[in-house]
Amino acid sequence: MSHIVVHNGAWVVVGDGRRAIFLANHGDPDLLDLRVLQAVVEEIPAARDLGSDAPGRLFSSRGGVRSAIEPTDWHELEKENFARHIAQRINTAAESGEMKEIIIIAPPRVLGEIRKELSDKAHSKVKGELDRDLTRHPLPEIEKALSREFTRM
Repeated sequence: MSHIVVHNGAWVVVGDGRRAIFLANHGDPDLLDLRVLQAVVEEIPAARDLGSDAPGRLFSSRGGVRSAIEPTDWHELEKENFARHIAQRINTAAESGEMKEIIIIAPPRVLGEIRKELSDKAHSKVKGELDRDLTRHPLPEIEKALSREFTRM
């Protein structure tokens, strides 16, 4: 893994498909002091409340064969929408100059969605990524994970 430095003032976003915490480093690269800038929690309703009907059926043009359409995974769609929302927040901060650099920590699928939605300017400010779910971890554990992952040569 390459050497990533979490500078003073750098943002760290820790997210999954339902919650995200925007943090800022108030310490130095060797001794992180992450503080919460903003916490975002999205309540995703139960699956029975998201979808309305049973999956549809397709009819073949020949022979009258029917086949089922795979049901929509409404929870995955909600997680993708939430990842887009997080990416928009990052884009806004990058465009306004509110953020100098950022490290993104999220599970692989969410990280991919966020990465896909970032503007060029926001993408240029990404100094590191970590594909782990740390949203339910306390700040000292997030700091420890960052130090362990990013300060190795």
